[in-house]
Amino acid sequence: MNSIAYKTLQSLAKFKPKRETHTLAYSQLKETQRAHARALKLGTTILEPDIVYSYFGSKSLRNACKLFDEVPNWNVASATAIIGCFARRNRHEEAIYFFSRMIALNIKPNQFTFGTVIPSSTALQDFNSGRQLHACAIKIGLESNVFIGSAVVDFYAKLTGIKEAQRAFEDTHEPNVVSYTTLIRGYMKKEMFDDALALFRKMPERNVVSWNAVISGYSQMGYNEEAVNLFVEMLREGMPPNDSTFPCAIRAVANIAALGMGRSFHGSAVKFLGKFDVFVGNSLVSFYAKCGSMEDSLLLFNTLPRKNIVSWNALICGYANHGRGIEAVDFFERMQDTGVRPNSVTLLSLLLACTHSGLVDKGYTYFNKARVEDPGLLTPEHYACMVDLLSRAGRFEEAERFLQELPFVPGIGFWKALLGGCRIHSNMELGELAARKILALDPEDVSSYVMLSNAHSAAGRWQSVSMIRKEMREKRMKGVPGCSWIEIRSKLHIFVTGDRNHEQLDQIYQVLGFLSSNI
Repeated sequence: MNSIAYKTLQSLAKFKPKRETHTLAYSQLKETQRAHARALKLGTTILEPDIVYSYFGSKSLRNACKLFDEVPNWNVASATAIIGCFARRNRHEEAIYFFSRMIALNIKPNQFTFGTVIPSSTALQDFNSGRQLHACAIKIGLESNVFIGSAVVDFYAKLTGIKEAQRAFEDTHEPNVVSYTTLIRGYMKKEMFDDALALFRKMPERNVVSWNAVISGYSQMGYNEEAVNLFVEMLREGMPPNDSTFPCAIRAVANIAALGMGRSFHGSAVKFLGKFDVFVGNSLVSFYAKCGSMEDSLLLFNTLPRKNIVSWNALICGYANHGRGIEAVDFFERMQDTGVRPNSVTLLSLLLACTHSGLVDKGYTYFNKARVEDPGLLTPEHYACMVDLLSRAGRFEEAERFLQELPFVPGIGFWKALLGGCRIHSNMELGELAARKILALDPEDVSSYVMLSNAHSAAGRWQSVSMIRKEMREKRMKGVPGCSWIEIRSKLHIFVTGDRNHEQLDQIYQVLGFLSSNI
């Protein structure tokens, strides 16, 4: 290719219109056609992938196909580059389509071609095309290639059962860290934690992505202690965490309210990241809020260089959960002043704040405003929160009317909210109605029996308490054991009702006996 032709093709990739008008697509198409014509006039048939892509970007897929078919000297590298061009721009259907044109032109794909196009099937969740691409790779004899194998493992792990992903992994010759990590994520998605951890342990090498896969997998599925322990192990092995590691680890330590350990995680974030991004910042704001340290949560919130709706929600929800409704409302008003629009989580946190602080009229105002101005924000959880708000305040007539006017059939959570209010205010008649509704929806629901028993107990109706407990025994119902924990010197000690497995059990009961005899 001569220098003039090369410059012509290169300029196309950098082409950016100065004005955005309704003729933008047409102008871009014309510029693309002129660049293509100049290239042909100069005697070159080697085209930059962006020329073909530009035809598509100008809504002229027909021209792109025609160009692809007419150029005589495509090779696997240039055709793969064009497929990659579409895939990188999330035009996955077109990437697969051009792969089929490539096959029609008898261009034999290589491992990089398959490694580029198979993820497009995964992104589209197109099982049929993915299976066909895998079959094509097998036919050519490339199924054991590590690039293709990793893509195929990811495809099956996300779209089918884990067995197909395992077989693809086993067929891969010398799987690399990407192959292992992909299958680990598949195991985590299917909640096969033992298999995931066993595979992680036998990896020949691990990187930060593979550590993130197991830590985030445990954290997202609620196995918080395991996630925290893995993060600590990661640090001890000298693997530096990144921006993606800390949100998962901090979320896990927040869920077990291990304040001391979480502070050390915060220190690690400062050490390894310096100025961390909004995702790490938001996780720390939420962590301190969940641990009840609202002063630290607010301090960190104020230091965030950029705040989004998640930042505000973490703070508002923290104040709401700790009964500081006035502060929650205040920060909601501040958020609106900054121009940040609330979402459904914001509204739910706001209603929760009003519920826990007895701000009934204010909660009603916010709910009705959302119902009129932005009804798309409202979910059944918001309606249930309103029932809880009214019931806790003892406004049962309004709560009953609200339930009758619901635009849908109330679920079990609504009647539990009503029953909770009845327990607080010893409204036995309405409480028994709520309990019957709950048992009609779920006859095996233990918590409704316990709540109703507590309501009768609070009202001094011991005969009713005895009857409820007898019925629970006859149905062989057992309440969920209570659980508590305490953090001492960065170690978490967990206690369950009736549990006698703690390693310091004898010393604990010895101290408990001493306290009991001296109080």
